[in-house]
Amino acid sequence: MNKWALITGAAKRIGHSIAKQLHTDGFNIIVHYNKSCNAAMALQSELNDIRPNSAQIMQAELNNQFELEHLIASLKCQSLPISILINNAAEFYPTPLGNTDYKKAQKLLATNLLAPYLLAEQLAPSLKEHSGCIINLIDIHAKRPLKDHGLYSISKAALEMATLSLAQELAPDIRVNGIAPGAILWPEQSDDNSQQHVLAEIPLAKLGQAEDIAKLVSHLVSAPYITGQIIAVDGGRSAVGFTGA
Repeated sequence: MNKWALITGAAKRIGHSIAKQLHTDGFNIIVHYNKSCNAAMALQSELNDIRPNSAQIMQAELNNQFELEHLIASLKCQSLPISILINNAAEFYPTPLGNTDYKKAQKLLATNLLAPYLLAEQLAPSLKEHSGCIINLIDIHAKRPLKDHGLYSISKAALEMATLSLAQELAPDIRVNGIAPGAILWPEQSDDNSQQHVLAEIPLAKLGQAEDIAKLVSHLVSAPYITGQIIAVDGGRSAVGFTGA
């Protein structure tokens, strides 16, 4: 198989697991990263040890117009047969109402919405040629906002709509779906009290794993009649409602 998957934010956490899963499935991997250079290089080396010349890394700060455009130009210049685009990279931090900072707001919206949309648009010719698909990592908070994270929630709600819109615009040649993770790995800034509060709201009563997302990605990649769907992976939390982080 000489098909490539571009995974944004692939150096760590969920993106890392998706990269390893798709590599196991036989795809070559473009590991995008922003600041996690060492982790990206380590993943590249690991994948290339398994299958030579099956992984490469590319750096870009996705909220920077110049760097995003340079990333897209580099991808096109290499003429890689990209058949999968996984928009996983995201910014996540609080933006309490009454204390909105324009640059922080712009960074959230550019990374979480505009970059995925522009990557989909610009890579569409390659995805079309190779009967490809796009999977956007959204969030269960796209439907129920997270307190003090209004702009983050808004950006993910917009990405959900972008997913549905792209599924319509790019059909029938390219499938577009979304995955909405719930409590999959704890945010680095979370504390024990907030973690226990979240666990109490999850019917399955446990934290999800990055592999849960990666396995669903693998399924959607190989499911030719699924498009325009947003699938929650949250242990049932969204089925009963929730109030915490």
